[in-house]
Amino acid sequence: MLLIPAIDLKDGHCVRLRQGDLASATTFSEDPAEMARHWVAQGARRLHLVDLNGASAGRPRNETAVKAIVKAVGGGIPIQLGGGIRDLDVIERYLDDGLSYVIIGTAAVKNPGFLHDACGAFPGQIIVGLDAKDGKVATDGWSKMTRHEVIDLARKFEDYGVEAVVYTDIGRDGMMSGINIEATVKLAQSVSMSVIASGGLASIADIEALCAIEDEGVHGVICGRAIYTGDLDFKLGQAKADALAR
Repeated sequence: MLLIPAIDLKDGHCVRLRQGDLASATTFSEDPAEMARHWVAQGARRLHLVDLNGASAGRPRNETAVKAIVKAVGGGIPIQLGGGIRDLDVIERYLDDGLSYVIIGTAAVKNPGFLHDACGAFPGQIIVGLDAKDGKVATDGWSKMTRHEVIDLARKFEDYGVEAVVYTDIGRDGMMSGINIEATVKLAQSVSMSVIASGGLASIADIEALCAIEDEGVHGVICGRAIYTGDLDFKLGQAKADALAR
């Protein structure tokens, strides 16, 4: 089970939100690149970046900070990014900047043809982000709810050749109320691609619960507010996951 620190970018700073609400942003660092170095020093084997401004605007808004993070990490570990990815040129530019994966969320739901083209143009480097509440997918920085079922879309996108799916329970994101294990494992059992859990990670108990379903296809979890507040020690959490995998 891979624990993946999240670095959420707003106005060039590293912040955390509650349930995707930009007005609730808490700034944890004004130097995202230094934060990236910190998590790598703590043993992170992958980083998850989100351009929050980009998610709302529909186009990149924190590319300078993203480039600084890539430079700081130096290509040592994979970095994935989501938020405002709407066209192939943006994907190509980000991958050229040194990112390993690009996450497509809103555009995948609104324009499946774009996702299909992206998977064809950049095989193995496209992850789909499905953000949901009560099984229904949300778009546009979680501001709009759709009638699409998570599992139906995941199956459809798997056929396109996406590398993995990041599944976020937006009702739990930033709330430290625990991962929605039931919904996550249900999704993982419905597709053959890897599932990365997100939203609500709060404790070692959550990591233990996730490790118990790793064989179902849940291979990673995004770590957010809990590792910034200190409620979850990232280094100890990854060590616990590694121990349970032996």
